[in-house]
Amino acid sequence: MVSHPNQGGDMCKKVGFLSAVALLASVQFFFMIPNLTAQDSKVLGEVQFQGNTSVDRDSGVWIDGDYVGYVKELKGHKKVLLLPGKHEISIRQGGYADLVKQIVVEPGQLQSVQVSMKMLPGARAADITATLKLTVQPKRAAVFLDDRYIGHASEMGGTFHTLLVSPGKHHVRIALAGYRTFETDVVLLAAQKSEVKTELVKGSIEQATVEIKKPE
Repeated sequence: MVSHPNQGGDMCKKVGFLSAVALLASVQFFFMIPNLTAQDSKVLGEVQFQGNTSVDRDSGVWIDGDYVGYVKELKGHKKVLLLPGKHEISIRQGGYADLVKQIVVEPGQLQSVQVSMKMLPGARAADITATLKLTVQPKRAAVFLDDRYIGHASEMGGTFHTLLVSPGKHHVRIALAGYRTFETDVVLLAAQKSEVKTELVKGSIEQATVEIKKPE
């Protein structure tokens, strides 16, 4: 049997072409996974959050006692997909009453939760304040001041975002599921400007503090 001189080269080209096609297909499949929606799944349901004001959109969201982020970020690759059944949604913002809703998630269906925060009676800023700036990574981490949730980190850092607090000693806790909790104490004088900077260290979700798992 006589083989053609180019037969081996042609075979290599065919193998290379098929490998490239297979690689392209696997890459396409990989990038399709993050775009999964409730309609694509026969098991999971999707929950979207809608807020009309900046306060609504910056409010923190807990699902079944776990902090998942703040309203306006829970979309795209951070969309909320849940197992079917009953779930408790708790939405919180400093100075506002908690918004608590019970929902039932159906497989393959999308439902929307409207967020409308109500200010607590008598809530107002102190007449004499100090300024505290928080520079935190990741910016979506939850921030607690004296054991009370006051918002997410990106609301309290940068050029135009700071926190007005009463003078005196305060305990700051910054937490996010999947990271180790950061805690520190600050002592502020009237009209003083201070800054807390930290980058959370990655850890297990099992290390999440009580405030992240089940806020009071």
